[in-house]
Amino acid sequence: MHIQITTSEVDDKKTEDSFSLPVDLIRTVGIVLVVMLHVCNEYYTAIYQTPLESAVYWWTSTIYKSLTLSCVPLFVMLSGALLLQPSKINEPIKVFLRKRANRIGWAYAFWSAVYLAWGFYLTQTPVTFFNVILGAVVGLFTGPWYHFWFIFIIVGLYLVTPILRAVVAFNRHNLLKYLIVLWATAVAIVPFLQLITGYTLNGSVFVFGGWIGYFVLGIYLQKVRVRSSILYGLFFLGIIWTVSTTWLMQFLFQSVEQDYFFFDYLTANVIVASVALFMILSKFKADWPGSNHPRASRFVHAISCNTLPIFLFHVIILESLHRGYFGFTLSLTIMNPVIGVPLITIVTFFITLGLVLIMKKIPVLKKLIG
Repeated sequence: MHIQITTSEVDDKKTEDSFSLPVDLIRTVGIVLVVMLHVCNEYYTAIYQTPLESAVYWWTSTIYKSLTLSCVPLFVMLSGALLLQPSKINEPIKVFLRKRANRIGWAYAFWSAVYLAWGFYLTQTPVTFFNVILGAVVGLFTGPWYHFWFIFIIVGLYLVTPILRAVVAFNRHNLLKYLIVLWATAVAIVPFLQLITGYTLNGSVFVFGGWIGYFVLGIYLQKVRVRSSILYGLFFLGIIWTVSTTWLMQFLFQSVEQDYFFFDYLTANVIVASVALFMILSKFKADWPGSNHPRASRFVHAISCNTLPIFLFHVIILESLHRGYFGFTLSLTIMNPVIGVPLITIVTFFITLGLVLIMKKIPVLKKLIG
């Protein structure tokens, strides 16, 4: 698949063109799953433990959400696969960080301002100098809206990329495997043992935590070969594992945090499903369904090129649909989630994509939105 990007990203263009992964396909699947996940979340914020709640709502929302939890891991693994290529070991640290800061920095600043204004509008907060400064400072350090946490993860991974590149360039597959095992133990196994026993190891034992394992898995998995039948089996095992254990937790615990322990991106069930889905999509290479159709290929590529602005913008569209700001209301509070989740996902996604493509026609906004 031919990939085009801007002049400031020429090096990344070369990497993607010479890379065997279907980059556009993975990004497109990832961003659609992100939107669907946030659609599902309305159940847990607006419906859960209310008179509207029912077994149908719970099971439907839980199954849909379990299908979407691989979304962010897909993006992190793809970033690792692209950024940790041994061929990039000689890229100066300053050059690498400057390129990333230009894109992420402008987008973060622009969308932070947008969400600051959006928050004032929703809460009817007076637009005073103090409120603006306070909102800007809080947004700068914690993120202006709930989904901005992903930006902080990406920034953190960018900061350690030059170091991890040296490890990958050392060409020791077992070293990467060792790092991944340490990470999985820290983020998945130990927390689970703490959940069921109440005891855990001192956190200081584990240096590798957070999202670094997914990042390294992106490059590590390029040398791993597994039959497709096994991968599909592991993916659905991860989904069933998530749904069944989440259902079981409702009876074992009274805490919402514990009830939804298995919804965390760093649990074993989500790791298994995410790795399997990433490897399934990777097997398509350039021959994904629709790659031989020019219109489908261009459409998927347009989505792929705009995953960052879609990610940052779609929450406003989703919340506008919930509140009826488009002249009609789409919300799980007024429709069965069996139909509601995919319908709201599709409408939110296409409105967001359309507006992003329009904004990309404006030179100033093209640079700012991501």
